[in-house]
Amino acid sequence: MTAELTERKAPVFSLPQDRLLTLNVNDIPVLKDAAGPGVSFQPLYLDPEVGLWTVMGIFAPGAELPAHLHTGAVHGYTLSGSWIYKEYPDQVQIAGSYLYEPASSFHTFYVPDTNTEETLVLFIVYGANVGFTDDGQFHSILDALTVQKLAEQWAQANDAGTIHYLKGGSAGYTNGA
Repeated sequence: MTAELTERKAPVFSLPQDRLLTLNVNDIPVLKDAAGPGVSFQPLYLDPEVGLWTVMGIFAPGAELPAHLHTGAVHGYTLSGSWIYKEYPDQVQIAGSYLYEPASSFHTFYVPDTNTEETLVLFIVYGANVGFTDDGQFHSILDALTVQKLAEQWAQANDAGTIHYLKGGSAGYTNGA
């Protein structure tokens, strides 16, 4: 449906849309080890302005992320493999598990080294993961902008050209300046 036809049929204001914003995860390269050893991902949607990022996380057996605090909510859907938060070892996430984490959650992501396959998780993240070392010192920030930069660095290092993903808008003035 064209934007003009949508405007004529909708009884309320709507954003013009001349096409669906869609992509196929099979067309996005796996950014192998781009976020650390055994921590690979495919960027799907990155919007640094609103702090929203969606990635397909691909984790090798034994992969671990630093303990981290979420500044916003997280939705996670496990497609294959298994993983845990070290703080909740009895709550194993397996294929088919859907997890919601409220803002200010704190935990340590870990993929058991006994896994026989990679673990694949779709994450929709609001805000940032603020990472800490084992002794509680600041380690890193992982957010939409960081994921965007990691994708650019990985593409350059691997002669991959542009990594295609959906992105959010860009702030500007109404007069285009």
